[in-house]
Amino acid sequence: MADRHNRDIDRPLAPLPEPLRVRCADSHAHLEIVTNAEPDSQAVADVLAEAAMVGIDRVVQVGYSAEQSEWSVKCAESWPGKVLAAVALHPNEAPVVDDLEKDFAIIERLAAHPRVRAIGETGLDFFRTPPELQERQTYSFKRHIALAKQVDKALVIHDRDAHRAVLDTLTEVGAPRQTIFHCYSGDVDMAVECIEKGYILSFAGTVTFKNAPALREAVKLVPISQLLVETDAPFLAPMPHRGSLNTPAQIPNILRAIAKERGEDESYLAQAISENVERIFGSFA
Repeated sequence: MADRHNRDIDRPLAPLPEPLRVRCADSHAHLEIVTNAEPDSQAVADVLAEAAMVGIDRVVQVGYSAEQSEWSVKCAESWPGKVLAAVALHPNEAPVVDDLEKDFAIIERLAAHPRVRAIGETGLDFFRTPPELQERQTYSFKRHIALAKQVDKALVIHDRDAHRAVLDTLTEVGAPRQTIFHCYSGDVDMAVECIEKGYILSFAGTVTFKNAPALREAVKLVPISQLLVETDAPFLAPMPHRGSLNTPAQIPNILRAIAKERGEDESYLAQAISENVERIFGSFA
């Protein structure tokens, strides 16, 4: 995982956008990478306070390893009303851990925690995982799907260069009641298929990139009840700050870009997404 999660993040912080008039939430962030600090630290408090200044008052903190999922749960415990957790072994983590069953047992234990509201991010990544490890990755994905159904919590999917395989796996084993495609990266045809199956599509800063017209076409099609917005902080800062350090405070820039594409008022969109977050993940209190 060093190639993804231990990147140099000594990058300039993106400036704060104009605050939203209606409060909203970041449905997917990695605060431990943003802050490189303890889950109850002042550094995390500062990131949350900065987000609240621009109208983002709730964050779903998402796991990618056994150790970091423990961090995520502690973070959710430390910030009631502001943070909930998701726990999982990332699809690039699962194939390379020393003891997959041991690490997955930790995820199973954490999944029962009351402040854990999703299993993720899991899924398939054929961009970074070589063919000889993809069977192990698929095995992990199926285990996470089963766990999400067992605890009746949302499934958060990481899908990179594996669209058909992810969709076929969900069909094969049966998708959980709430299935989220984090940082949606498919085209219009895939979006149509996901919408028909009731999946939730979450759009990140990539929807603002000049080289992503397919994402902008896809986001127009998604029913409002199946739409989420995320930062994937500290990655994928939206335009006009691409390359900067991303934080949950950048949600307004992403949301405004989506509102423009959909021809919707930004306050209407913020309210609807806020309600979606509460419906999918439950109360943050």
